[in-house]
Amino acid sequence: MSEDLGNRRQVEGDHSGQGEGDDVVWQAMRLWQELRALRHSCRSRWARGPGRVDAMSKRIVIDLFDGTEELDAVGPWEVLSYWTQAYPADGWRVDLVTDDGQPRRCAKGLQVVPTAAKAAVPRPDLIVEPGGRGTRARLTDTDHLRWLQAATESGALVSSVCTGALVLAAAGLLRGRPATTYHARFEELLALDPTIRPCPGQRWVDDGQIVTAAGVSAGIDMALHLVGRLASPERARQVQDGIEYHPVPPTWLTPTTH
Repeated sequence: MSEDLGNRRQVEGDHSGQGEGDDVVWQAMRLWQELRALRHSCRSRWARGPGRVDAMSKRIVIDLFDGTEELDAVGPWEVLSYWTQAYPADGWRVDLVTDDGQPRRCAKGLQVVPTAAKAAVPRPDLIVEPGGRGTRARLTDTDHLRWLQAATESGALVSSVCTGALVLAAAGLLRGRPATTYHARFEELLALDPTIRPCPGQRWVDDGQIVTAAGVSAGIDMALHLVGRLASPERARQVQDGIEYHPVPPTWLTPTTH
């Protein structure tokens, strides 16, 4: 603001002795300086507002489709939205997305309204791919598979819950990697890609850029692990306390990183 005022004083000092045309130019320049100062002030207030996120925030998307298993998506959403809203200074934002921005009917009838269309978040930093019977259609959805591949190539962290791992396998993202999925779907997973190293009995498996979780409720544990990885273990504990999720033992601390 002080810089803008200094610029404005300089413009005012240069104005003396000028003609009528120059006076119009001077007034326009002065107005421009005032608008610039106002814009800077508004941006600062917006950034300081409670729960606000900066335009440069890293983006998390949870994919939704017809037949999504409810807790596969809502479990991670609870963890990640609590984190990003309670601790906006960490610099992350989460969205529920669909291909077209329209609501989806989940596996047991819950209808979910997304917060954005997939195209509104063109370069996500973290993707959560849930499972459910609707994943079978995703296996042959070339546009969606290409989207996952492009996100991975651009450096995004990609995760799955339950049979969401089947979609990652169909996209070629699990080739040669350790992975987990719903306990009754390992044969289906290996049929898609026999190079996958199955990890039955593990709640989640972190293999660097790819993180997979077992069935349904395991997505909560995986999401807490992601908070611990992307922010800090202390932040994960704070989120765990905030949502009052206290399994014994704390399964998100299970050492399943490869």
